[in-house]
Amino acid sequence: MTTLLSRPSTWVPLLVLLLLASVPFVAQATGETFYIAFFARIIIYAIAACALNIALGYGGLVSFGHSLFLGLGAYAVGLASFHGIGSGWVHLLLCLGACGLVALVTGAISLRTSGIAFIMITLAFAQMGYFLFVSLKNYGGDDGLSIALSSRFGPIDLSSATSVYVAAFIVLVLSIWWLARLRIAPFGMVIRGAKQNARRVSAAGIPVVRYRLLAYVMSGMLCGVAGLLLANLNAFASPSTLAWSVSGELIVIVVIGGLGTVFGPLMGALVFLGLEEVLKGFTEHWMVIFGPLIVIVALLGKRGIVGLLERFDARPPPEASASVPAEDTATVRNAISTPKGST
Repeated sequence: MTTLLSRPSTWVPLLVLLLLASVPFVAQATGETFYIAFFARIIIYAIAACALNIALGYGGLVSFGHSLFLGLGAYAVGLASFHGIGSGWVHLLLCLGACGLVALVTGAISLRTSGIAFIMITLAFAQMGYFLFVSLKNYGGDDGLSIALSSRFGPIDLSSATSVYVAAFIVLVLSIWWLARLRIAPFGMVIRGAKQNARRVSAAGIPVVRYRLLAYVMSGMLCGVAGLLLANLNAFASPSTLAWSVSGELIVIVVIGGLGTVFGPLMGALVFLGLEEVLKGFTEHWMVIFGPLIVIVALLGKRGIVGLLERFDARPPPEASASVPAEDTATVRNAISTPKGST
Protein backbone atom coordinates (compact mmCIF):
# COMPACT_ATOMS: atom_id res chain seq x y z
CA MET A 1 0.00 0.00 0.00
CA THR A 2 2.86 2.36 0.85
CA THR A 3 4.46 1.65 -2.51
CA LEU A 4 1.17 2.30 -4.33
CA LEU A 5 0.57 5.61 -2.52
CA SER A 6 4.08 6.76 -3.40
CA ARG A 7 3.37 6.35 -7.11
CA PRO A 8 0.77 8.84 -8.43
CA SER A 9 1.32 7.40 -11.92
CA THR A 10 -0.40 4.24 -10.64
CA TRP A 11 -2.97 5.28 -8.06
CA VAL A 12 -4.33 8.27 -10.01
CA PRO A 13 -5.37 6.14 -13.02
CA LEU A 14 -6.74 3.50 -10.65
CA LEU A 15 -8.79 6.20 -8.95
CA VAL A 16 -10.06 7.29 -12.38
CA LEU A 17 -11.16 3.69 -13.05
CA LEU A 18 -12.92 3.59 -9.69
CA LEU A 19 -14.76 6.83 -10.48
CA LEU A 20 -15.73 5.53 -13.92
CA ALA A 21 -17.17 2.42 -12.27
CA SER A 22 -19.47 4.65 -10.21
CA VAL A 23 -20.77 6.74 -13.13
CA PRO A 24 -23.90 4.64 -13.92
CA PHE A 25 -24.98 4.66 -10.26
CA VAL A 26 -24.44 8.41 -9.84
CA ALA A 27 -26.11 9.21 -13.17
CA GLN A 28 -29.18 7.12 -12.33
CA ALA A 29 -29.43 8.65 -8.86
CA THR A 30 -29.23 12.22 -10.16
CA GLY A 31 -31.30 11.62 -13.29
CA GLU A 32 -28.43 12.81 -15.52
CA THR A 33 -28.37 9.79 -17.83
CA PHE A 34 -26.53 11.81 -20.49
CA TYR A 35 -23.30 11.18 -18.61
CA ILE A 36 -23.64 7.43 -19.09
CA ALA A 37 -23.50 7.82 -22.87
CA PHE A 38 -20.78 10.48 -22.65
CA PHE A 39 -18.43 8.46 -20.45
CA ALA A 40 -19.23 5.31 -22.41
CA ARG A 41 -17.84 7.10 -25.48
CA ILE A 42 -14.70 8.02 -23.51
CA ILE A 43 -14.24 4.40 -22.44
CA ILE A 44 -14.74 3.11 -26.00
CA TYR A 45 -12.16 5.57 -27.36
CA ALA A 46 -9.81 4.52 -24.55
CA ILE A 47 -10.15 0.90 -25.75
CA ALA A 48 -9.35 1.98 -29.32
CA ALA A 49 -6.37 3.95 -28.00
CA CYS A 50 -5.20 0.86 -26.08
CA ALA A 51 -5.28 -0.99 -29.38
CA LEU A 52 -3.26 1.71 -31.14
CA ASN A 53 -0.84 1.82 -28.21
CA ILE A 54 0.22 -1.75 -29.00
CA ALA A 55 1.31 -0.76 -32.50
CA LEU A 56 2.40 2.83 -31.86
CA GLY A 57 3.47 2.94 -28.23
CA TYR A 58 5.06 -0.49 -27.95
CA GLY A 59 6.04 -1.18 -31.54
CA GLY A 60 6.77 2.32 -32.85
CA LEU A 61 4.43 1.79 -35.82
CA VAL A 62 2.83 5.16 -36.56
CA SER A 63 -0.43 3.91 -38.02
CA PHE A 64 -2.71 6.55 -39.51
CA GLY A 65 -5.25 3.93 -40.51
CA HIS A 66 -6.72 2.52 -37.31
CA SER A 67 -10.04 4.18 -38.10
CA LEU A 68 -10.38 1.40 -40.69
CA PHE A 69 -10.65 -1.22 -37.92
CA LEU A 70 -12.95 0.97 -35.84
CA GLY A 71 -15.25 1.25 -38.86
CA LEU A 72 -15.08 -2.45 -39.66
CA GLY A 73 -16.15 -3.26 -36.11
CA ALA A 74 -19.08 -0.87 -36.39
CA TYR A 75 -20.21 -2.23 -39.76
CA ALA A 76 -19.88 -5.82 -38.52
CA VAL A 77 -22.84 -4.95 -36.29
CA GLY A 78 -24.61 -2.77 -38.85
CA LEU A 79 -24.49 -5.18 -41.80
CA ALA A 80 -25.45 -8.20 -39.68
CA SER A 81 -28.34 -6.26 -38.16
CA PHE A 82 -29.47 -5.15 -41.62
CA HIS A 83 -29.84 -8.83 -42.58
CA GLY A 84 -31.76 -9.68 -39.40
CA ILE A 85 -28.89 -11.14 -37.34
CA GLY A 86 -28.95 -9.94 -33.74
CA SER A 87 -26.60 -12.45 -32.14
CA GLY A 88 -23.72 -10.66 -30.46
CA TRP A 89 -21.51 -13.72 -30.88
CA VAL A 90 -21.99 -13.54 -34.65
CA HIS A 91 -21.28 -9.80 -34.56
CA LEU A 92 -18.11 -10.40 -32.55
CA LEU A 93 -16.99 -13.22 -34.85
CA LEU A 94 -17.52 -11.04 -37.93
CA CYS A 95 -15.73 -8.15 -36.23
CA LEU A 96 -12.66 -10.14 -35.17
CA GLY A 97 -12.52 -12.08 -38.43
CA ALA A 98 -12.78 -9.03 -40.68
CA CYS A 99 -10.39 -6.89 -38.63
CA GLY A 100 -7.88 -9.73 -38.24
CA LEU A 101 -7.88 -10.56 -41.95
CA VAL A 102 -7.69 -6.94 -43.09
CA ALA A 103 -4.96 -6.17 -40.55
CA LEU A 104 -2.99 -9.21 -41.71
CA VAL A 105 -3.15 -8.20 -45.37
CA THR A 106 -2.65 -4.45 -44.93
CA GLY A 107 -0.03 -4.96 -42.25
CA ALA A 108 2.00 -7.36 -44.41
CA ILE A 109 2.04 -4.75 -47.18
CA SER A 110 2.62 -1.72 -44.95
CA LEU A 111 5.47 -3.32 -43.00
CA ARG A 112 7.49 -3.59 -46.19
CA THR A 113 8.06 0.14 -45.67
CA SER A 114 8.90 2.35 -42.70
CA GLY A 115 8.71 5.95 -41.58
CA ILE A 116 6.56 8.33 -43.58
CA ALA A 117 5.85 5.66 -46.20
CA PHE A 118 4.27 3.43 -43.54
CA ILE A 119 2.11 6.33 -42.36
CA MET A 120 0.90 7.11 -45.88
CA ILE A 121 0.14 3.49 -46.77
CA THR A 122 -1.93 2.91 -43.63
CA LEU A 123 -3.74 6.18 -44.33
CA ALA A 124 -4.41 5.04 -47.90
CA PHE A 125 -5.91 1.75 -46.73
CA ALA A 126 -8.20 3.58 -44.32
CA GLN A 127 -9.35 5.92 -47.08
CA MET A 128 -10.01 2.93 -49.33
CA GLY A 129 -12.25 1.49 -46.63
CA TYR A 130 -14.00 4.83 -46.22
CA PHE A 131 -14.85 5.15 -49.91
CA LEU A 132 -15.85 1.48 -50.06
CA PHE A 133 -18.57 1.95 -47.44
CA VAL A 134 -19.63 5.28 -48.94
CA SER A 135 -20.23 3.47 -52.23
CA LEU A 136 -22.50 0.84 -50.64
CA LYS A 137 -25.78 2.62 -51.43
CA ASN A 138 -27.86 -0.41 -50.41
CA TYR A 139 -26.47 -0.02 -46.90
CA GLY A 140 -26.99 3.72 -46.59
CA GLY A 141 -23.89 4.95 -48.40
CA ASP A 142 -22.54 8.17 -46.95
CA ASP A 143 -25.73 8.60 -44.88
CA GLY A 144 -24.77 5.65 -42.71
CA LEU A 145 -26.76 2.66 -41.53
CA SER A 146 -29.21 2.55 -38.63
CA ILE A 147 -28.90 -0.50 -36.38
CA ALA A 148 -32.27 -2.03 -35.49
CA LEU A 149 -30.91 -5.17 -33.81
CA SER A 150 -28.30 -4.56 -31.14
CA SER A 151 -25.75 -7.18 -30.14
CA ARG A 152 -27.19 -9.82 -27.82
CA PHE A 153 -24.88 -12.11 -25.86
CA GLY A 154 -27.39 -14.52 -24.36
CA PRO A 155 -29.27 -12.62 -21.64
CA ILE A 156 -27.05 -9.56 -22.15
CA ASP A 157 -28.47 -7.06 -24.66
CA LEU A 158 -26.40 -4.02 -25.66
CA SER A 159 -29.52 -2.04 -26.56
CA SER A 160 -29.15 0.54 -23.76
CA ALA A 161 -26.39 2.99 -22.95
CA THR A 162 -26.01 1.44 -19.50
CA SER A 163 -25.45 -2.09 -20.82
CA VAL A 164 -22.93 -0.80 -23.36
CA TYR A 165 -21.21 1.17 -20.59
CA VAL A 166 -20.82 -1.91 -18.39
CA ALA A 167 -19.58 -4.05 -21.29
CA ALA A 168 -17.13 -1.37 -22.43
CA PHE A 169 -15.82 -0.83 -18.90
CA ILE A 170 -15.11 -4.55 -18.50
CA VAL A 171 -13.32 -4.62 -21.88
CA LEU A 172 -11.27 -1.54 -20.89
CA VAL A 173 -10.15 -3.07 -17.59
CA LEU A 174 -9.17 -6.30 -19.35
CA SER A 175 -7.34 -4.32 -22.05
CA ILE A 176 -5.33 -2.35 -19.48
CA TRP A 177 -4.48 -5.55 -17.62
CA TRP A 178 -3.43 -7.15 -20.91
CA LEU A 179 -1.27 -4.15 -21.84
CA ALA A 180 0.47 -4.39 -18.46
CA ARG A 181 1.17 -8.10 -18.95
CA LEU A 182 2.16 -7.69 -22.59
CA ARG A 183 4.64 -4.94 -21.74
CA ILE A 184 6.83 -7.28 -19.66
CA ALA A 185 6.16 -10.47 -21.66
CA PRO A 186 8.82 -11.77 -24.08
CA PHE A 187 6.64 -10.76 -27.04
CA GLY A 188 6.24 -7.26 -25.67
CA MET A 189 9.97 -6.91 -25.02
CA VAL A 190 10.70 -7.92 -28.61
CA ILE A 191 8.46 -5.28 -30.19
CA ARG A 192 9.66 -2.66 -27.69
CA GLY A 193 13.24 -3.60 -28.42
CA ALA A 194 12.58 -3.37 -32.16
CA LYS A 195 11.18 0.10 -31.61
CA GLN A 196 14.54 1.15 -30.13
CA ASN A 197 16.78 -0.63 -32.64
CA ALA A 198 15.24 -3.12 -35.07
CA ARG A 199 18.60 -4.07 -36.61
CA ARG A 200 20.10 -5.15 -33.30
CA VAL A 201 17.04 -7.24 -32.44
CA SER A 202 17.19 -8.85 -35.90
CA ALA A 203 20.88 -9.56 -35.38
CA ALA A 204 19.89 -11.57 -32.28
CA GLY A 205 18.06 -13.97 -34.60
CA ILE A 206 14.53 -12.70 -33.91
CA PRO A 207 12.14 -12.27 -36.89
CA VAL A 208 11.17 -8.66 -36.19
CA VAL A 209 8.74 -8.31 -39.09
CA ARG A 210 6.68 -11.31 -37.92
CA TYR A 211 6.46 -9.94 -34.40
CA ARG A 212 5.46 -6.50 -35.67
CA LEU A 213 2.85 -8.01 -37.98
CA LEU A 214 1.33 -9.99 -35.12
CA ALA A 215 1.27 -6.85 -32.96
CA TYR A 216 -0.46 -4.97 -35.79
CA VAL A 217 -3.07 -7.72 -36.18
CA MET A 218 -3.80 -7.82 -32.42
CA SER A 219 -4.04 -4.04 -32.42
CA GLY A 220 -6.52 -4.05 -35.30
CA MET A 221 -8.73 -6.71 -33.72
CA LEU A 222 -8.95 -4.89 -30.39
CA CYS A 223 -9.76 -1.66 -32.22
CA GLY A 224 -12.54 -3.53 -34.01
CA VAL A 225 -14.07 -4.50 -30.66
CA ALA A 226 -14.16 -0.79 -29.80
CA GLY A 227 -16.00 -0.20 -33.08
CA LEU A 228 -18.53 -2.90 -32.21
CA LEU A 229 -19.26 -1.21 -28.88
CA LEU A 230 -19.46 2.23 -30.52
CA ALA A 231 -22.02 0.99 -33.04
CA ASN A 232 -24.21 -0.39 -30.25
CA LEU A 233 -23.89 2.84 -28.27
CA ASN A 234 -24.96 5.01 -31.21
CA ALA A 235 -27.31 2.42 -32.78
CA PHE A 236 -25.70 3.62 -35.98
CA ALA A 237 -22.78 2.76 -38.27
CA SER A 238 -21.36 5.58 -40.36
CA PRO A 239 -18.54 5.87 -42.91
CA SER A 240 -17.34 8.89 -40.94
CA THR A 241 -15.96 6.41 -38.40
CA LEU A 242 -13.40 5.43 -41.03
CA ALA A 243 -12.31 9.02 -41.76
CA TRP A 244 -8.64 9.88 -41.43
CA SER A 245 -9.47 12.45 -38.75
CA VAL A 246 -10.57 9.64 -36.41
CA SER A 247 -7.16 8.00 -36.80
CA GLY A 248 -5.59 11.37 -35.99
CA GLU A 249 -7.70 11.67 -32.84
CA LEU A 250 -6.57 8.24 -31.66
CA ILE A 251 -2.93 9.17 -32.21
CA VAL A 252 -3.38 12.41 -30.25
CA ILE A 253 -5.08 10.51 -27.42
CA VAL A 254 -2.17 8.05 -27.17
CA VAL A 255 0.46 10.81 -27.34
CA ILE A 256 -1.06 13.09 -24.71
CA GLY A 257 -1.79 10.13 -22.46
CA GLY A 258 1.70 8.69 -22.74
CA LEU A 259 3.27 6.64 -25.54
CA GLY A 260 3.96 3.08 -24.51
CA THR A 261 2.47 3.48 -21.03
CA VAL A 262 -0.18 1.18 -19.59
CA PHE A 263 -2.61 3.87 -18.42
CA GLY A 264 -1.82 6.41 -21.14
CA PRO A 265 -4.79 5.56 -23.42
CA LEU A 266 -7.24 5.92 -20.52
CA MET A 267 -5.85 9.27 -19.34
CA GLY A 268 -5.51 10.56 -22.89
CA ALA A 269 -9.11 9.72 -23.82
CA LEU A 270 -10.42 11.28 -20.62
CA VAL A 271 -8.52 14.55 -21.13
CA PHE A 272 -9.07 14.74 -24.90
CA LEU A 273 -12.82 14.10 -24.96
CA GLY A 274 -13.40 15.80 -21.62
CA LEU A 275 -11.73 19.03 -22.73
CA GLU A 276 -13.63 18.90 -26.01
CA GLU A 277 -16.99 18.63 -24.24
CA VAL A 278 -16.19 21.37 -21.69
CA LEU A 279 -14.98 23.84 -24.33
CA LYS A 280 -18.02 23.20 -26.52
CA GLY A 281 -20.17 24.45 -23.65
CA PHE A 282 -18.35 27.81 -23.61
CA THR A 283 -17.92 28.73 -27.26
CA GLU A 284 -18.63 27.50 -30.75
CA HIS A 285 -15.02 28.33 -31.63
CA TRP A 286 -13.76 25.77 -29.14
CA MET A 287 -11.19 24.32 -31.55
CA VAL A 288 -9.19 27.56 -31.43
CA ILE A 289 -8.64 26.96 -27.70
CA PHE A 290 -8.56 23.16 -27.87
CA GLY A 291 -5.62 22.93 -30.29
CA PRO A 292 -3.10 24.95 -28.25
CA LEU A 293 -4.18 23.20 -25.04
CA ILE A 294 -3.41 19.79 -26.57
CA VAL A 295 -0.03 21.07 -27.77
CA ILE A 296 0.80 22.36 -24.26
CA VAL A 297 -0.17 19.04 -22.64
CA ALA A 298 1.96 17.14 -25.16
CA LEU A 299 4.98 19.41 -24.63
CA LEU A 300 4.88 19.30 -20.83
CA GLY A 301 6.14 15.74 -20.74
CA LYS A 302 7.78 13.34 -23.19
CA ARG A 303 5.49 10.59 -21.88
CA GLY A 304 2.35 12.70 -21.77
CA ILE A 305 0.06 12.84 -18.76
CA VAL A 306 1.43 9.62 -17.29
CA GLY A 307 4.92 11.08 -17.67
CA LEU A 308 3.85 14.13 -15.69
CA LEU A 309 2.48 11.90 -12.93
CA GLU A 310 5.71 9.88 -12.90
CA ARG A 311 7.61 13.04 -11.93
CA PHE A 312 5.81 12.92 -8.57
CA ASP A 313 6.60 9.25 -7.98
CA ALA A 314 8.83 8.61 -4.97
CA ARG A 315 12.28 7.71 -6.22
CA PRO A 316 13.40 4.18 -5.20
CA PRO A 317 16.81 3.68 -3.55
CA PRO A 318 19.73 3.20 -5.97
CA GLU A 319 19.88 -0.54 -5.23
CA ALA A 320 16.23 -1.04 -6.18
CA SER A 321 16.44 1.04 -9.34
CA ALA A 322 19.52 -0.68 -10.71
CA SER A 323 18.03 -2.95 -13.36
CA VAL A 324 18.69 -3.84 -16.94
CA PRO A 325 16.42 -1.86 -19.33
CA ALA A 326 13.77 -3.97 -21.01
CA GLU A 327 14.79 -2.56 -24.36
CA ASP A 328 18.28 -4.02 -24.10
CA THR A 329 18.79 -6.51 -26.92
CA ALA A 330 20.42 -9.09 -24.66
CA THR A 331 17.40 -9.03 -22.37
CA VAL A 332 15.10 -9.56 -25.32
CA ARG A 333 17.20 -12.42 -26.65
CA ASN A 334 17.39 -14.15 -23.27
CA ALA A 335 13.65 -13.75 -22.68
CA ILE A 336 12.92 -15.50 -25.96
CA SER A 337 15.58 -18.18 -25.87
CA THR A 338 15.46 -19.23 -22.20
CA PRO A 339 12.93 -22.05 -21.62
CA LYS A 340 10.46 -21.73 -18.76
CA GLY A 341 11.66 -23.30 -15.54
CA SER A 342 15.37 -23.12 -16.46
CA THR A 343 17.88 -21.22 -14.38
